[in-house]
Amino acid sequence: CNDPEWSNFWKYFHLNFGHLGLKKLITTHYDANEPTYKMEYEGGNDSDISVGKITPLKQNGDFRSPECIELMKIADIVVTNPPFSLFREYVFQLMCHEKKFIIIGNKNAIIYKEFFPLLKKNYVWIGYESPAEFNTPEGTTSKINGLSRWFTNLDIVKRHETIDLIEKYDPEKYIKYENYDAIDVGKVLDIPCDYDGVMGVPITFLNSYNPNQFEIIGFGSGYLGQSIGITGIPKEHKALMKGHSAAGDLYMMVDGLPKVPYGRILIRRKG
Repeated sequence: CNDPEWSNFWKYFHLNFGHLGLKKLITTHYDANEPTYKMEYEGGNDSDISVGKITPLKQNGDFRSPECIELMKIADIVVTNPPFSLFREYVFQLMCHEKKFIIIGNKNAIIYKEFFPLLKKNYVWIGYESPAEFNTPEGTTSKINGLSRWFTNLDIVKRHETIDLIEKYDPEKYIKYENYDAIDVGKVLDIPCDYDGVMGVPITFLNSYNPNQFEIIGFGSGYLGQSIGITGIPKEHKALMKGHSAAGDLYMMVDGLPKVPYGRILIRRKG
């Protein structure tokens, strides 16, 4: 899924082909308007990234084209930085064909209505680290301000590490939402170890999420304007919450006024 003329994914897997025990490496060149080509490498000279069999394509290398779909079908694992605007469509294609993948996407994909259910059902999870910069085709380095994440459905050790919880539940400390039966937890490390009900935690929780320790219930929106269908905000408060999706936002009362937190992952402790 990445152009062999500039892709660092192609370079990495080509240079480490033997070390990783790969059988075959396939990449496609993309052209918006013209038919293009695929490049395949099956070993021989790992250190020369230009080595590979080039075969013309009848189409333009778009991942949705029949030719690219056939290439994807024979792959065991897909590694790519997909077009961010087509992230949802691309992940849907991979899931439909039951492919393993490691992809870079925008961190806001967490709350996409098409993508969040995959996280909730443990079909996909957050990978290691957060990409901080890219090398561009022009030879410069572009920083991305923490807006990207690795997403994968390959099992990783981090996914089974337990979050150490030391806080105890105190109703004075943990405010309940007015329109949903859950408490608000501002930091992942503040999750109480002895509370069995539903909790709203920051979306950064997914970086540490262990499906054996917690169950994801849903998503409650904040300023992001997304929704899981929570209703019940009194009409008199809606004017105070201008700029928010008032019909779906979680909110709580602080000093007599409604307060909308940032987007919250709704979780419940297991065991």
